[in-house]
Parts: sequence; C-alpha cells; structure tokens
Amino acid sequence: MPKYPIDEKMRARLDNDYTYHSPKDDQPSRYTLIRETAKKLAEVIVENVPPSREQSVALTQLEQVVMEANAGIARNE
Repeated sequence: MPKYPIDEKMRARLDNDYTYHSPKDDQPSRYTLIRETAKKLAEVIVENVPPSREQSVALTQLEQVVMEANAGIARNE
C-alpha cells in the first residue's frame, strides 16, 4: 500500500500530462509563433551576453519556457 495514495484529481492530471496530445486546429501555428519569438530572444542573448555559464543557463531556461508554453496549449485545449 502506498504511503500517499493518488486521488482522483492527481490521477486526472497524470493521465493528461503523460498522454500524447496531437495538434489540432490552429495549435501548430501557435507553437511555431512561440518558437520563432523565443529564437529571436535567444539570438539577442547570444549577441549581447558573453559566452558563459550564465548565457548557457539563460538559453536553457528559454528553451524550457518554449516547451512549457507549448505543453500548456497541448494539454489544456
């Protein structure tokens, strides 16, 4: 018996988070818009921040932002 049983709300979240969500309607164009906009910011970062750990972290976090934003669309529409 697990120490922390999974309640219905968490079960629904897990089912949604770990299910493939095929793109529908205008989602692909919005995914593209988010990626292209983030790429522009990434270019600004690379052009204005010296190569460093901080630059790398900024780019990694920007990549994470894109993934989370696109997941927000996919999982909640």
